[in-house]
Amino acid sequence: MTNSPTRSPARSGGRLALIAFAQLIIALDYNIVYVALPEIGADLDFSAQSLQWVVSAYAVGFGGLLLFGGRAVDRLGARRIFLVAVAIYGVSSLAGGLATEPGLLVAARALQGIGGALLFPAILTLIYSGFAEGAERNRALAVWGAVGSGGLAAGSLLGGLFTDWWGWESVLFVNVPLALIALLAAPRLLPADAPVKRGVKAFDVPGALLATAGSSFIVFGLASGPESGWTSVRALGTIVIGGVLLVALLVTEARTPEGLLPLRLVRTRTLATTMAVAFLFMGTLATGYYVLTTYLQPVLGYSPTEAGLAFLPVCVFSMIGGPVTAVLLNRFGIRATLAGALMINGGGVALVCVVMAVDGSFWSMLPGMVLWGLGGGVGFTATFAAAGMGVAPMEQGVASAVASTSQQIGGAVGLAALIAVANHGLDYNAVPGPTLDEIVDGLRWAGVLAGALSVVGGFVALILKSGKAAAAAVREEPAGDEDEQVTASGTADEAIVTAQ
Repeated sequence: MTNSPTRSPARSGGRLALIAFAQLIIALDYNIVYVALPEIGADLDFSAQSLQWVVSAYAVGFGGLLLFGGRAVDRLGARRIFLVAVAIYGVSSLAGGLATEPGLLVAARALQGIGGALLFPAILTLIYSGFAEGAERNRALAVWGAVGSGGLAAGSLLGGLFTDWWGWESVLFVNVPLALIALLAAPRLLPADAPVKRGVKAFDVPGALLATAGSSFIVFGLASGPESGWTSVRALGTIVIGGVLLVALLVTEARTPEGLLPLRLVRTRTLATTMAVAFLFMGTLATGYYVLTTYLQPVLGYSPTEAGLAFLPVCVFSMIGGPVTAVLLNRFGIRATLAGALMINGGGVALVCVVMAVDGSFWSMLPGMVLWGLGGGVGFTATFAAAGMGVAPMEQGVASAVASTSQQIGGAVGLAALIAVANHGLDYNAVPGPTLDEIVDGLRWAGVLAGALSVVGGFVALILKSGKAAAAAVREEPAGDEDEQVTASGTADEAIVTAQ
């Protein structure tokens, strides 16, 4: 569906502003909590191992239900799901800010993730259906991408300022007025959805439940291992259960005609490789943010505001990396660009962590932060370019959702595993607790391993086919029913438009 030629430019501008505003909510919500983690842990009595759930609960909720959210948008309409998602954000943020114990905050963060899983596909659908293909849609996508990147940078700084001025609760409360603004504006600015047809196909609820439960069990087991022992039922048992549930997901999706996870696409080398790259890449980013936050505040004694400012080089250079990606793709192609970006990103994260010391300084970490930011910005955009490479236009959204799901789950699993490395051998319940030197050693190992994972992801990216080869592979197999087959160009140039 494209726009009517008589559509009001002012109304179109207002619609784009609202869509960008909603993307800002998602971006802020992802990054704003990192700097507040030390205060959250101290105030709500999180353990050193369980504090990661403030981040991981959001990632599991987002990643586990993202494909379901896309299906809901297709079935019920983008505006309806937009309104529901923003309402969930508002309610869960209020509940999180009022939380007085760890379980309540973790539940609220998981609910925020569910809101994100519904809102993200609604935003993209509103862009694709509300702006004509070509320059108009490209402009809308550029605004969407710029606001998203800016929100990540602003999240780090605002998280520090809000925590210093009004306490950690404010990083959650800030979403409440933002959600109210979006709820009031949406009925006026967003186009009405078509009536819901009777007898619509199923949402594949079993697939959504299996994906979310399987991921949650694995993350819970990894987070529990250092405290309960890796051979305990709580750790090993839940990891095994999570693995069984994910295998059950694959079996279920193979037998479900309208499943959430398109196994035919996943079996292609391009998308399967991209999923693996996204998984490793996001695990690195999540761990890097967590490790740097833990180092800056508890070890170096930075205030939340100072820690937020310290994150700016990573975020600013990440914003610079996004626009540069298109130039790099045109010059070097998708394989070289993605592989190089992940290796640079991993090298930057490792360099930041190698120089960590009890008497360390921000300036010693700055070169690594620049590499971390540039590699991360290019890598994030190039990952979505790879996800759409060689995929038919009618399945671009599904491919992007699969890549995004791998990113979110990879962030949760990678963070859980590497925080276990950071805390290995440390007894925070002992009196006295671990020394600063012991804490820094653990953080350094976790950060270096995270960087190594990103480098491994770079080598995995070299398995990708070229854009022309991927397009040819798609043309050789049907995209659905025989009468619905389409030809995809699969070029990196077209894929990057979707990513931005």
